[in-house]
Amino acid sequence: MKKSLLLVAATAILFAACESNAHKTAEGGTESKMNDSTAAPKESKSERNKKAVMASYEAMNSHNVGEALKYCTADVVDYGDGSMPPVKGRDSITKMINGWMTAFPDNKASDVKYVADGDWVMVWGEQTGTWKGDFMGMKATNKSYKLKDVDIFKLNDEGQIIEHYNVQSPNTMMMQIGMHMPKK
Repeated sequence: MKKSLLLVAATAILFAACESNAHKTAEGGTESKMNDSTAAPKESKSERNKKAVMASYEAMNSHNVGEALKYCTADVVDYGDGSMPPVKGRDSITKMINGWMTAFPDNKASDVKYVADGDWVMVWGEQTGTWKGDFMGMKATNKSYKLKDVDIFKLNDEGQIIEHYNVQSPNTMMMQIGMHMPKK
């Protein structure tokens, strides 16, 4: 049960929304290429991929899960932090995020920074939320959490998210909100 909770938390934070000023991005990976001396600069793969991840985060800030996940392939895989089996498929991820958003309706990312390098986009920021709805059989405590989070995305040649990895402290979040896993 604890693994399921951590997986849901990791997935939800994966797609947590950034604040509305997401245009603040990290430098790097945004060089342009010219087709010829008179053509407009062509957007790099890094810049295109960074924009897709930013749009996904903005949609999550509005709690629009469907819009956020449209930037993922149908067979996207969430590897989380590697401590649990991966979650496969947009439908499975959608179900978990919707459950998380019901339990933590004010879940949000802030002070978000984006860095892109080819197929890879890294997002670093702070996650916050308040446990207001029951979750996986556990009663809400109305306590809040605040933690640092890093999400790493791999995108395909079409600019869609195909993989996700994260680095965060779900145990810190659970301690802050008073979440105790049900005993077996």
